[in-house]
Amino acid sequence: MHSLSNRSKVVVNKEMTLKEKMYLPAIFGGMMITIKHFFKRKPTIQYPEQKREFSKVYRGRHILKRDEQGRENCTACGLCAVACPAEAISIVAAERKKGEEHLYREEKYAKTYEINMLRCIFCGLCEEACPKDAVYLTEELAPANFDRSNFIFGKDKLVQPIGTSAHPKTYKPYKK
Repeated sequence: MHSLSNRSKVVVNKEMTLKEKMYLPAIFGGMMITIKHFFKRKPTIQYPEQKREFSKVYRGRHILKRDEQGRENCTACGLCAVACPAEAISIVAAERKKGEEHLYREEKYAKTYEINMLRCIFCGLCEEACPKDAVYLTEELAPANFDRSNFIFGKDKLVQPIGTSAHPKTYKPYKK
């Protein structure tokens, strides 16, 4: 019977030769691949003694920037949370009270600003959506941890410490 699609293949039970029965071509093929890898550059490095340079477009840990006077730039507009495809950002807004002008730049500020680092895909859309240049992704690695609750970064971990560089590419964590 002939198939309608013409994709059928006739299987022939061909007898193997002595060379094929000893699997010599397969063994020599495998040895050639192994020998070729001896002369190639090793892709692994000895971390932490050697560190690989990051790509120019690498995006790491988030920071919430301050202005030159030390006030927070974030006005809790929520555009970063809306732009986040992983829905990793949550914000609770609050009104600035009298006497807090030295802490917050605008009348509205983020009372609670949290990023779930387990959900974040480091796409940078929050950085692009922010009209106040408050959110930046630095070149720092997000720290590893064993407890899931430590991956929800609040303002205590996100707000740029006073006395650090304002530019995200030259951002250095504050050291005591």
